[in-house]
Amino acid sequence: MTDLGARLRATLESERARLSAAHKALSFDEYLQLFAAQPKRHTRDAARWMRAMFEHYGSREVDRPWGKITRWKLFDLPWEDESGQREGLIAHEELQGEVYRVLSNFAEQGRVDRLVLLHGPNGSAKSTFCATLMRAMEDYSHTDEGALYRFSWVFPKGKGGGELRIGFGTSGGKDDGPKPGESYAHLDEAAIDAKIHCELRDHPLLLLPLEARRSVLRDALAPEERVPDALWKGGLSHKSQQVFEALLSAYRGDLSKVLAHVQVERWFVSRKYRVGAVTLGPQMAVDAHERQVTASRSLASLPASLQNVALFEPFGELVDAAGGLIEYSDLLKRPLDAWKYLLLMIETGEVALNTSNLSPNLVMIGSANELHLDAFREHPEFASFRGRLELLRAPYLLDWTAEKSIYDRQVVPSVRRHVAPHATEMAALFAVLSRMRKPSADRYPKEVATLAADLSPLEKADLYANGTIPSRVDRDQSKVLRGNIEALFRESDVYPNYEGRMGASPREVRALLLEAAQSPSFSCLSPFAVLEECATLITRKNEFDWLRQDPLAGGYHDPRYFLRVLRERLLDHMESSLRDATGLVDEARYFETFERYVSHVRAFVKGEKVVNKVTRRDENPDEVMMREIERVLGATGTPADFRGDLISMVAGWAIDHPGQPVDYVGLFPRHLTKLKESFFAERKARVASMAKELLVLLTDSSGLDAESLARAEKTRHNLVSRFGYCDRCARDMASALLKERYH
Repeated sequence: MTDLGARLRATLESERARLSAAHKALSFDEYLQLFAAQPKRHTRDAARWMRAMFEHYGSREVDRPWGKITRWKLFDLPWEDESGQREGLIAHEELQGEVYRVLSNFAEQGRVDRLVLLHGPNGSAKSTFCATLMRAMEDYSHTDEGALYRFSWVFPKGKGGGELRIGFGTSGGKDDGPKPGESYAHLDEAAIDAKIHCELRDHPLLLLPLEARRSVLRDALAPEERVPDALWKGGLSHKSQQVFEALLSAYRGDLSKVLAHVQVERWFVSRKYRVGAVTLGPQMAVDAHERQVTASRSLASLPASLQNVALFEPFGELVDAAGGLIEYSDLLKRPLDAWKYLLLMIETGEVALNTSNLSPNLVMIGSANELHLDAFREHPEFASFRGRLELLRAPYLLDWTAEKSIYDRQVVPSVRRHVAPHATEMAALFAVLSRMRKPSADRYPKEVATLAADLSPLEKADLYANGTIPSRVDRDQSKVLRGNIEALFRESDVYPNYEGRMGASPREVRALLLEAAQSPSFSCLSPFAVLEECATLITRKNEFDWLRQDPLAGGYHDPRYFLRVLRERLLDHMESSLRDATGLVDEARYFETFERYVSHVRAFVKGEKVVNKVTRRDENPDEVMMREIERVLGATGTPADFRGDLISMVAGWAIDHPGQPVDYVGLFPRHLTKLKESFFAERKARVASMAKELLVLLTDSSGLDAESLARAEKTRHNLVSRFGYCDRCARDMASALLKERYH
């Protein structure tokens, strides 16, 4: 108990010190010292601050089948623990890059002159994108680099506790205000009569008169550094300007005495308390208002020079978001008249209120689904808004491995049952197949057109996800197809009905997975249960537009075709796992055989000898072995050409990965798969027999002899330890294979 008490006291002391440092009040002169030390950091508007936030967390390269793309790390929520990181943004690297580009444009031109509108189908992560940005803003605002400052006006009690009448004496005698060098910023709360906050979180440098401010900025910053318009041209908010003028008049123009009333303090972005980060749903009101401050009795102790000034404080969502980000969720669901004021605000940077103009320093992001955007394009006012909107597309994902990550992160942790292998993969593939568009052959050169037109939805999905070329194409066609993956991926970018606009939403698929997890027919979240729920979903044609599309040749827009090919894919996975689990051959043997083949091919291409590992003698490459392997691999063309291409791929990989062993699995996945299938084709009856033994073991082991029991136990152990099965889903797997593959 003593140790616990000591740890608690240490924790409290550490937290006290942290909070004390974070909430330390500064005088205006002290803030100027901070500014002088790092002027570039302290002259950022909201757009520059957000761009710096992207750069603070950094970026990394993500591999795509056609090359690399930049991913900004803030969308991974790296400051969170594992459970928090599950809520990060998956994929959407193009959208991340576009938002960074727009922020950079705002920063370079010195002001935010557009509303960023994310548009895409329902459930395409538009809200997740904005929520992740706001979480990053919260964390960044707590770092030294992301520190944000605002100021308040402080009015102390007069000498002897009487009211301070600035420049006119107090009830206890004459008091001409602060002495030279004095500041009220560090007064105890007990010594303060009134404190007026600035709701818009005005930048402290705005307290300097315009010409003096520009002189300070010119001296502090490099000549090529552009100052945001908010600092170079802007001014204080209306209420702060009234207080400033009243004090300046009371002190007869003595600016140093006016600034003695300024208390600068750090502020932090908070979504929960709507400080610098606000999400606004579709509603029918202007997002800012004002109310009179002097009507409040709590401020009755203001100096006489301010008691006769009608001070109004603004409030509302635009005010809450000042200094940060406001998200207009489903913006186009609002009646146009309810947000027409944004047109003028984007153009001038101001919103007209009853007694003043509001100039919030913020970035505006909106979201809209495609149906509402299509309707808005037909509106007469669209032309007026188009130049003030930055339209950024947020489609559904087309990479099924990324889609699978969504369900692995968001669904699997909440499922109480065991999750069988391939369950989320089946859901992800079904979702992505529903989004695929048939390639338009007339958009490609002749050598590409036929290949593109012949791609099935599943082949196209694998091509997008990991660059897998269909095994049916020959060597030359494989090169052509691999070189045009990006062209296929971007084919529909210019179409209104682009690829990724229609299809199953992740929201629908999440619900489908949760239903499958409760299936009474299975004890696990089984991939078979997932396919059953998919079959149920496709009967609801009246609810989903993507189910009402006419099926096209090749399986596109045909949900029943999706279910057939997915079941075959699932059985392929299960058969592969079972074959490996039987232990009929060590998996390393495939690699050894292929590595031996490559070494002989390398010697053949170079005209060299190979060392016989048994005799230790130099021998010619084994032509018989090479031809047999090439037969299994389905090699086309002359042996010399096939071998030359293979060695070129190995050499290219070695150049890109100097000093690393060749990754044959990543470089030649199809070749290794064919070797494995060839081996097991000769042993299919033996695998089927072991599948029966496994099913008996998992149902009633009394029917097995000792030798069969041992084999079945070994297979079961491998399925559990290596592939993630449990006894129940292993039984389902063995039963399905015996019924559909080994009958």
